[in-house]
Amino acid sequence: MDMNPFEMLKNAKSIQEQFGKMQAELSNVSVTGSSGGGIVKVTLNGQFELLSVTLDPIAVDPRDITMLQDLIVAAHSDASEKVKELLKTKLGPMAGAFTGS
Repeated sequence: MDMNPFEMLKNAKSIQEQFGKMQAELSNVSVTGSSGGGIVKVTLNGQFELLSVTLDPIAVDPRDITMLQDLIVAAHSDASEKVKELLKTKLGPMAGAFTGS
C-alpha cells in the first residue's frame, strides 16, 4: 500500500505546525528545581532555558564557594529532570525530540 506523497507532505506540515505550537507553549512553562533543602532554587522553562536562580543568604559563604557551585548544579539538574518529566507527560512519544532521548 503506497502512501500518496501529497498526503505525506500535508501530514509533515501538520506535524511541523504542532511542533511549533508545542515549542511556543513550552517556552511559557516554568519549572523550579532545588537543592540543599531549598536554599538554592533554579527555574527553567520547558525548553531548558534558565529563567532564574534564587539563593538563600545562608548559601552564600565566601569561604565555601565550591559548595554553592555544587548546589546550583544540583538544583539545575533537579529542574532539568522535572522538565523532562513534564515533556513526557505533555508530549508522549514526541518528547524524545525535545529531551534528546
